[in-house]
Amino acid sequence: MAGNGKQDMGTGSVKKLMAKMAVPALVGQVVNLLYNIVDRIYIGHLPGVGALALTGVGLFTPILMLITAFAMMAGAGGAPRAAIAMGKGDMDTAERIVGNCFTVLLGMAVMLTAVLFEFAPELLRLFGASDATLPYAVSYGRIYLLGSIFVLIVMGMNPFITTQGFAKVSMLTTVIGAVINIVLDPILMFGFRLGVRGAAIATVLSQAVSAVWILRFLTGKKTVLRLKAGNMLLQREIILPCLGLGASSFVMVSTESVLSVCFTSSLSRYGGDVAVGAMTVLTSINQLITMPLSGICQGGQPLISYNYGAGKRDRVKEAFFCQFAVCVAYTTVFWAALMLVPRFFAGIFTNDADLVAYTAWAIRIFLSCCFSVGFQISCQQAFMALGQAKMSLLMACLRKLILLIPLIFILPPFFTDKAMAVFLAEPVSDFIAAVVTTLTFFRIFRKLMKGEKA
Repeated sequence: MAGNGKQDMGTGSVKKLMAKMAVPALVGQVVNLLYNIVDRIYIGHLPGVGALALTGVGLFTPILMLITAFAMMAGAGGAPRAAIAMGKGDMDTAERIVGNCFTVLLGMAVMLTAVLFEFAPELLRLFGASDATLPYAVSYGRIYLLGSIFVLIVMGMNPFITTQGFAKVSMLTTVIGAVINIVLDPILMFGFRLGVRGAAIATVLSQAVSAVWILRFLTGKKTVLRLKAGNMLLQREIILPCLGLGASSFVMVSTESVLSVCFTSSLSRYGGDVAVGAMTVLTSINQLITMPLSGICQGGQPLISYNYGAGKRDRVKEAFFCQFAVCVAYTTVFWAALMLVPRFFAGIFTNDADLVAYTAWAIRIFLSCCFSVGFQISCQQAFMALGQAKMSLLMACLRKLILLIPLIFILPPFFTDKAMAVFLAEPVSDFIAAVVTTLTFFRIFRKLMKGEKA
């Protein structure tokens, strides 16, 4: 796998390859954050209505995450399978995986757009929207939903570019879209006075350009795995293993949707619109932690998967430990910054003094154990890279479904400040999940590296 701008993952320095793969993926993930974060920054500074508009758009987060979850089930599940097939020299199977996953993404787009567009107002009410915030949530959400097909193509197919070794091309997918989004946001929101609708239109247009970029590459001459019409007919033996492996990513992201509902509904009850607004900011800051980790692991995944498929265990070990060290270092540094200057991070998203003060207080509770997320995500994602679908799914369920969501409702009765108790559920679950996932991974990893069954 060399030449034409892609990396040879079976030979050469693992650390150098890791850097070449991970840096573009990391940049791509960070830039991808701008789609939502730039929107929220501009929205939070809308004259007179910024705090309410920010809260309203934040209430759309569960729906946004659900769309992302379906995209990741196909992309994050299919890409490692394709890489393992490439490592074995089975290019035909790898290409059929690409075609089958694309078909599934198109079907998901039709289903999600139809259902979510129709029931958006009812869902947003369920998520905690008040009479003051619902109009902003619906205005933003319905426009975004009309462009959900582009979101699914970008998030679902871009991993297939990365897994071939074209990390820079994959990075450009998100960079191009984000730049367009950043340029269009102020023009549509303030120049044309479209407010939150302008933010949604800018996001849809930028995602559409990124989708066209991806499809042109995957049907062009430079790609190794080509998207072909003949491979788009669904085959059970091809698509089901991909969706099975992607189930852990689906659970990780979709439970973020459920989690967001639990947080916003509880905080709406105990702290009102200001607490829900703070949660919108906290969610954005949390993405600044988790999405770069995802980028780092996207860089490690092709190396781990390819060399595992090729039976080169020493290279698998070196790639994983490099990924692990970088993830842990990143979250530790970010945690220190959050604890030292929480008001700085809160002030990025809003100039409302009350919301800034409340959010700064909440940061030191909600994100007090975010350093441990580097352990949990690097190990959980490595399970996926090694094709360990069931264990990856179990670890994905542990933090959110087994620990965090129950704690949101269990803790408040034991505290006078019930909103604080809701925020406290996050660090408790972060720490426990990190310990369990890390210990479990290293036990199984040792067996796999000895050629034993997990």
